[in-house]
Amino acid sequence: MSETEEIRPKESLQESLQQVVDLLNRQRLVENLVHKQDMPRHELVENLVHKQNLAELQLKLDKLHPADVAHILEALPLQDRLLVWDLVKAERDGEILLEVSDAVRETLIADMDSEELLAATENLDTDEIADLAPDLPKDVLQELMESLDAQNRARLQSALAYPEDTVGALMDFDMMTIRDDITLEVVLRYLRRLGEMPPHTDKLFVVDRDNVLKGVLPLKRLLVHDSEASVAAVMANDAVIFHPDDDAGDAAQAFERYDLVTAPVVDRQSRLVGRLTVDAVIDYIREASESDMLSMAGLREEEDLFATVWKSVQNRWTWLAVNLVTAFIASRVIGLFEGSIEKIVALAALMPIVAGVGGNSGNQTITMIVRALALGQVHISSMKKLFFKELGVSLLNGLIWGSMLGGIAFLLYHNVKLGLVMTAAMTLNLLLAALMGVAIPLTMHKFGRDPAVGSSVMITAVTDSGGFFIFLGLATLFLL
Repeated sequence: MSETEEIRPKESLQESLQQVVDLLNRQRLVENLVHKQDMPRHELVENLVHKQNLAELQLKLDKLHPADVAHILEALPLQDRLLVWDLVKAERDGEILLEVSDAVRETLIADMDSEELLAATENLDTDEIADLAPDLPKDVLQELMESLDAQNRARLQSALAYPEDTVGALMDFDMMTIRDDITLEVVLRYLRRLGEMPPHTDKLFVVDRDNVLKGVLPLKRLLVHDSEASVAAVMANDAVIFHPDDDAGDAAQAFERYDLVTAPVVDRQSRLVGRLTVDAVIDYIREASESDMLSMAGLREEEDLFATVWKSVQNRWTWLAVNLVTAFIASRVIGLFEGSIEKIVALAALMPIVAGVGGNSGNQTITMIVRALALGQVHISSMKKLFFKELGVSLLNGLIWGSMLGGIAFLLYHNVKLGLVMTAAMTLNLLLAALMGVAIPLTMHKFGRDPAVGSSVMITAVTDSGGFFIFLGLATLFLL
């Protein structure tokens, strides 16, 4: 493994980032000092200093793995990011573009002309080009298509035809196939002649003359069995297979369940069309997890940390607007009980506690349900049990913590009824949180919507308005 391909640990990556930042700061400092000096041949000296500083920075970048360079680019403000990007060697551009986030990739591609983009993609595999294709300008993509041979062009068109959440969008075409009527010795000679295998190869795919998959030959079987044995006698016939239109999330669960490294992808006629690898699955899981995290916070898409103010505002405004409406509704609920609050000032101090704890409890429930939906653990037959289980958890939590808060309210205000109202309101709001925490994601899932999108915003709105209404309503009934 070469020096530029070394896998660096996280702590070393942070050190590399700090070194790059220090070099950038030093460059600015030195160049500012030189710029202010009055000397002969000032422009020549300034250019020499500039080139010397950039050469040191470029040497540092050349030693880093593409994934590490991608991390550094994501952590830099736009001006510094583009400066560092210009120092990256052209032959590494494609690998780094694959590693950076979609938002950062957009800024890097916008800084490249057509020739640079074509050069960056010329050494990439077909499946890697398919990953970049949605972000490439149409004219570049068209020119790239024309530069491919017929087989790779057909593969690229096939990969682009599948939705992004399917196996077809994740599969690659770099795989090794053999026939079942040859011996293991022939297979070994074939592998030695090739000299290398595609990354993550743990098995060879056994096909017939029509490319129909007949089984797989794990490398460990190839190594431990008699070399005179035939492939047909040694191969496994029960391999886990996928189809291009299978859901990528289901495939990811299968990889985890069966501890897979690679798996064949076949069409409806059982012809081998590609393979799915563990690195592609891990990338998909990470991206899906990040997307769910952003969705639960009400963000529409991945956001560049150093995006412009206007672009960030556009990404965030939708659910902030929804939140504004729900906050106004909550304020109107409080307005209905202004008279009660004026008579018992303690209500104003206690009601945020009821709403806040209810919101936290609802978010816990929603997180559990969204996770269960993602893992395929929720079925129609189990919904009723799940619903009553969550109600039971909330009832017990409400009685325990409601009693505790009721006792604290009594100690603070010496009012037994206020303590009882606090206990009842807490219990009822936690029950409401459980009800909505189950109902919101299940309803969204039923109508084909992502259950993670804005769910935390909605549950907070319900528990705030509901908590205020329950607490102030009970106080009005029993304390006035």
